[in-house]
Amino acid sequence: MTSYADAGVDIEAGDRAVELMKSRVARSRRPEVVDDVSGFAGLFDASAFLRYRRPLLATSTDGVGTKVMLAQQLGKHDTIGIDLVGMVVDDLVVCGAEPLFMTDYIACGKVVPERIADIVGGVAEGCRLAGCALVGGETAEHPGAMGPDEYDLAGAGTGVVEADELLGPDRVAPGDVVLGLASSGVHSNGYSLVRHVIKTAGLGLEQELPELGRTLGEELLEPTRIYSLDCLALIRETEVHALAHITGGGLAANLARSLPGTVDALLDRDSWTPPAIFEVLAGRGGVPQEEMDKTFNLGVGMCAIVPAAEADRALALLTGRGLPAWVLGEIVPGEGRARFRR
Repeated sequence: MTSYADAGVDIEAGDRAVELMKSRVARSRRPEVVDDVSGFAGLFDASAFLRYRRPLLATSTDGVGTKVMLAQQLGKHDTIGIDLVGMVVDDLVVCGAEPLFMTDYIACGKVVPERIADIVGGVAEGCRLAGCALVGGETAEHPGAMGPDEYDLAGAGTGVVEADELLGPDRVAPGDVVLGLASSGVHSNGYSLVRHVIKTAGLGLEQELPELGRTLGEELLEPTRIYSLDCLALIRETEVHALAHITGGGLAANLARSLPGTVDALLDRDSWTPPAIFEVLAGRGGVPQEEMDKTFNLGVGMCAIVPAAEADRALALLTGRGLPAWVLGEIVPGEGRARFRR
């Protein structure tokens, strides 16, 4: 007799993975989460929205790209979920929305309970760092479509913002200041180019590089910094006109999305020193500055646009929260572009 297990799907392993991850997921719980006994859906108490005059729901979905391939190569799976949360919630907060809850989806060639629990545990930890709840998810076993050690993950998040507090380009004006909020490294974008550099330069993930002070693999698996709580504090305690999450496309392209067509963001390249990993990628891989600019965050993971009079207070708040930040540039009359002075 033929069984589902004979086809490569192990239901018992899936059940064990769920049991292993339960305690980790519980750490991301918010008071608005309502238990669904069946486990088919995640529930969130919408009466929390009654305190809003006109609540707008915001939603975002993303993955972590080919960074998962490095996690698989190194056998380290407990931080890739943090990357997933960062990619989702920090898109939500750009409009001023508070992230409320997330769901995740993992596809894999074979369910290894401990590995799945590590991945989901990372997602739950990311949600805890972001102040949102992980209310559900799905793990799908795809034997034949993926190798036994292969997996990919994606997630979706929901947030809420008061309609008249929505951030965006319409608030930005000449004289505003652009603040740079430091990244924790490469984050989760540009890893196809990263892997190309590793291959062509003959680098190894276990190789210790003096520029980094640790192995290349450790540097490249550094989790994406999650900015949502810092940005929400900034919005509450200072005047913020716009935010920009610096992901695929680089600093200038992402910042331009938060500008109206009547201004430019004039940025000072000398205002910060990119982390050493970017020097490694450019130097060892022969990647020109223009390509670096449009592929990586180069050490700037988020930008905040604030009135000039608020800049010092905003920087003090961020620094007090342990997040390095600095004046990156200014808003001047223009055509909706972000550009460097040189």
